[in-house]
Amino acid sequence: MALQARALVSTKWLADAMSTRGKMRILDSSWYLPKLRRNAKSEFKMRHIPGAAFFDIDQCCDKTSPLDHMLPSEKVFADYAGNLGIETDTHVVVYDRSEFGAFSAPRVWWMFRVFGHSAVSLLNGGFRNWELEGRPVSNSYVRPSPTEYKASLKRSWLKSYEDLLDNLDTKEFQVVDARPSGRFRGLDPEPRDNTEPGHIPGSVNIPFHSFLSESGHFLPKEKLRELFVRAGVDLSHPICVSCGSGVTACHLALAAHECGHPQVSVYDGAWSEWYTRAVPEHVISEGRGKHV
Repeated sequence: MALQARALVSTKWLADAMSTRGKMRILDSSWYLPKLRRNAKSEFKMRHIPGAAFFDIDQCCDKTSPLDHMLPSEKVFADYAGNLGIETDTHVVVYDRSEFGAFSAPRVWWMFRVFGHSAVSLLNGGFRNWELEGRPVSNSYVRPSPTEYKASLKRSWLKSYEDLLDNLDTKEFQVVDARPSGRFRGLDPEPRDNTEPGHIPGSVNIPFHSFLSESGHFLPKEKLRELFVRAGVDLSHPICVSCGSGVTACHLALAAHECGHPQVSVYDGAWSEWYTRAVPEHVISEGRGKHV
């Protein structure tokens, strides 16, 4: 089993660790909403942290699902990680190229953790700060030698539509949504076609970017804790996080982990699934809501 790693590492830490050549694999985990028309893989080929490989959440996923980038099976994840040269004792460091400092990389941080790999860290500040500091970038890529990798899914860290539906009555866990407040309230459009904005009954909203400073770094732990408290979230009780398609929800999971709550569950289908399957009265919106 891999060793536990800090959830966040600095650009200086990574630069130093690269020179000591420990057993480490850096992953560019960039992903963009389709409407942004950015090609993360092409951008990776042009510029990335030296030695990094590309982790594609639209490839390492359950391709039988109609929903975007749903969590893959243990075998699919193990094969994908193994093909990136990752072993169970490899320290994985993930980053993305978002102007926020972190957008999709927390999802990959969570994916490794949910499959039992605790030696995974997020580059705090992301590629944005790596470049701003004048650190080295590369356009060359050497495919790593495949390895044998074993994945073990922590099923309790995943919630289904049925779990969320049951929770409307049982209230066993708190549901926290990471989407921007306009989408949560039902006033701003969703980025996906055929989906209206709104939220799950009883859920609360902490937009993912709230956890990041203007420089793109995660806020200090006490500030993260304040955000949860202000939203009425009790960090001593079970939490399930959601968003549009299960990506930025993982900012909430990472922030809660930093606050000493490491076992947050993720509603993987997220709003994309909830809106599609829920009855109109289960779509809470100040705008159009859901009509049949």
